[in-house]
Amino acid sequence: MEKVIAVDGPAGAGKSTVSKIVAAKLGYTYIDTGAMYRAVGLKFLRSGQDFDENFLAEITRDIEISLDENAKVFLDGEEVTKEIRTPEVSKLASDVSKYGFVRKKLTELQREMARQGSVIMDGRDIGTQVLPNADVKIFLTASLKERARRRFEELKAKGQAVTLDAVESEIAFRDKQDSEREIAPLAKADDAVLIDSTNMTVDEVVDSILRLVEV
Repeated sequence: MEKVIAVDGPAGAGKSTVSKIVAAKLGYTYIDTGAMYRAVGLKFLRSGQDFDENFLAEITRDIEISLDENAKVFLDGEEVTKEIRTPEVSKLASDVSKYGFVRKKLTELQREMARQGSVIMDGRDIGTQVLPNADVKIFLTASLKERARRRFEELKAKGQAVTLDAVESEIAFRDKQDSEREIAPLAKADDAVLIDSTNMTVDEVVDSILRLVEV
């Protein structure tokens, strides 16, 4: 059973968590496209430059981003899995994703990854833009408060000093940016299955996806 699975949804919906588990159960490759945008944001942050479109285009042109079988993220050959998960990088990831040249570059990389075998890929525009012909499309969401609670617990467990209110504000801001951007806004594909995970456990969401894949 070799299928391409696209999982879209807003920040904090649990896309990465469930996609990793589904990939492991099916023996698929997991591709976290959000991590790729975070890597672009991190590269810009490291430059110390004020935000500048021309400079962003320059560093994106030859950027190298890869993910290994353990979902570790590499930027220009350096592992940055933990470094890309800070609130500052999260905001920059949403900022850089508004630019067509960034999306074009990463879409090319993502499609190339998908051609290498059975994959589950998550992000904001996978079913609508990156892999419109995916065999299974899912739009995973949850209430804003629940998504903020999950992200807050995740960041707290990693030792980051954040407040629940700050995390909720950041996610609400990203929701607005992602859904209102001109290029490839966050949207449910017409043929995607909606899964609202607000009152679901991770295992319940995973089982729902596996049933869809097995059809």
